[in-house]
Amino acid sequence: MLWQRGPAMRVSVRRQGTLSRVVTSAEVERAAVTMLRTLHLPRAELSVLLCSDAEIHTLNRDYRHKDRPTDVLAFALREGAGGELAGDLLGDVVISLETATRQAGERSATARDEVRMLLAHGLLHLLGWDHRTDAEDRQMRAEVDRLLAAVSRAEARARAAQTVTPKARLTSPRRGQTVPRPRRRG
Repeated sequence: MLWQRGPAMRVSVRRQGTLSRVVTSAEVERAAVTMLRTLHLPRAELSVLLCSDAEIHTLNRDYRHKDRPTDVLAFALREGAGGELAGDLLGDVVISLETATRQAGERSATARDEVRMLLAHGLLHLLGWDHRTDAEDRQMRAEVDRLLAAVSRAEARARAAQTVTPKARLTSPRRGQTVPRPRRRG
């Protein structure tokens, strides 16, 4: 699924090896676009893969040499040899929906909120953030919280826009129906 907002911002969300529907692809896209806007990256391009533990286990083993599943992986295109050629292409964030669901239960959070947190975490890794020291970890957690707050505000605005009372219908009554007349005040 590909969603584009404005002239250049692109977010692609795919599913592989999972039937889990704890979060929709559209929800992940909207969250990613909001995060990119919050980070002032209007031309950025991002790919998100929602997958199973088996899929992320294979990637974790092949690329990080860790033979176990993990919650999120980030493959930055701006790092390493040729990274300067990536331009606005940030890279790929891979999220295991199985692990996200399990971790959400451990934290008494919703799976949707856990996926969003993992998305923010992975996105920051694509941008060069890390958490090797306590100070880096505190800074990164604060930035994740800032991105999640932006997503929450955007959702609240969208909900408020949907709850606006629709204008009265201006249709003709069917034969035999009466139309109530507006009451006069005063």
